[in-house]
Amino acid sequence: MWGREPGFPTLVFIILEQQVSLASARSTFAKLNARLPTLNPGSFLTLDDRTLKEIGFSGQKGRYCRGLARAVNDGGLHLEELATLPDDAVCAALEKVVGIGPWTSSIYLLMVLQRPDVLPPGDLALTAAAQDLKGLDHPPPPRELEAIAEQWRPWRSVAARILWHHYLNPE
Repeated sequence: MWGREPGFPTLVFIILEQQVSLASARSTFAKLNARLPTLNPGSFLTLDDRTLKEIGFSGQKGRYCRGLARAVNDGGLHLEELATLPDDAVCAALEKVVGIGPWTSSIYLLMVLQRPDVLPPGDLALTAAAQDLKGLDHPPPPRELEAIAEQWRPWRSVAARILWHHYLNPE
């Protein structure tokens, strides 16, 4: 089920996964954890731009993660409360942080909070798997994939996992 622990480190990892390969995100996250054995907002904020770049962060992802760290430190984002909120409120709370959009908040809902009806918008692996399994001659754009996924409600999270498995293991 690819479950993940709630909290700041997981959100940093999800931000690192945005628009890059899983291997690249894992490598950068491993280097970050080697540098900061205790990864929390305060420890993250001790890292300067040069150090983040050495670890593998782009300037943009470094800014996003710093913004996340500040939001948690300043009390603007209460990560421990997310599990008690409905899906739309979780997304709204997370997406107040620059660099966290619908894909990132959906991944948090699906992987961390284990919500049953989430389909991350614009996920390229889901799109590729849906194209293959549905025999489409083109990758379905986000709205088309959403329309296809309507038949999977209220279990779109299960469908997303099946699509990811297909994408990672096409044989």
